[in-house]
Amino acid sequence: MRDHGGNLDAAIARYGGSDWIDLSTGINRRPYPVPALPQTVWHGLPTAQAQTALVRAAAQAWGAAPETAGLALGGAQAAIQLVPYLLPRGGQACVLAPSYNEHGACLRAAGWQVHDTPLPADMAGADLAVVVNPNNPDGRHWAAQDMLDLAQTVGLLIVDESFGDVTPELSLLPHSGAAQNVIVLRSFGKFYGLAGLRLGFAFGSRAMIGRLAKMAGPWPVSGAAISIGCHALADGAWADAMRGQLRQDAARADAIMAGAGWGCLGGTDLFRLYDTPDAQTAQDHLARHQIWSRVFPYSRHWLRLGLPGPEHEWHRLEQALGDLPST
Repeated sequence: MRDHGGNLDAAIARYGGSDWIDLSTGINRRPYPVPALPQTVWHGLPTAQAQTALVRAAAQAWGAAPETAGLALGGAQAAIQLVPYLLPRGGQACVLAPSYNEHGACLRAAGWQVHDTPLPADMAGADLAVVVNPNNPDGRHWAAQDMLDLAQTVGLLIVDESFGDVTPELSLLPHSGAAQNVIVLRSFGKFYGLAGLRLGFAFGSRAMIGRLAKMAGPWPVSGAAISIGCHALADGAWADAMRGQLRQDAARADAIMAGAGWGCLGGTDLFRLYDTPDAQTAQDHLARHQIWSRVFPYSRHWLRLGLPGPEHEWHRLEQALGDLPST
């Protein structure tokens, strides 16, 4: 099994209970209010026109360059699983590390030789390179021009902007027409807090996106995802207000953790990464208060936390940290 956040089943199996707050992911716990859906989204197959409208809404919301093609998929994960088959397998791939482990895992499963690299500059010469920007879990980030410069040194560049809604100034999408060998991935579910909808996007050249579309098949997303996605992506006022709210929430979380003696190592306004004396002990303590967090097999000290949403979740987190054993 690959190591992931969101594995709440494992927490329940180990600790019991049913009233959990899952902070093991970077999914916004202040979700977009889902509108009433027409019955047609359940009864008929999604039309090509509806899918095109959804991609157009995403492109407008995220400022994609006019010449950039797009494809809606069942979450950014669906794109991650298809990307390894865009080029002949067996080549050399570089993946920014540490980062979201599905990129490397999917490439290896498809026969690629994968090298974990700490910096984009170390990727020069790779047949395929993957950068998560901003990065998960440490929040490292690079300007769009840095990504365009990197694209000139690799065969195909994948820029995963799954957490990019909180840092729109970093997005490569407004500049994506400048490079034909770049694919930008975006997640809908994280920022909009609707991960269960399973909606994500890939943007790139018409040739590359056309190949992805053939692999994805004729109905890669549901009618419900199209309807909700179009509505939410057009709601710029909600997105602007949410960015401000999450910025405040991130600062609040950092202050709470500082009081517990945990220093912030980075993150985004959707998740924070903290330095703890012992991450496994910290996770275990929070779990006994039915708050699930994320630890990493490559670090004894890193603990990642998503941000609570409703006020009662903040109170539970503060209470849990209030009886944290001194170290």
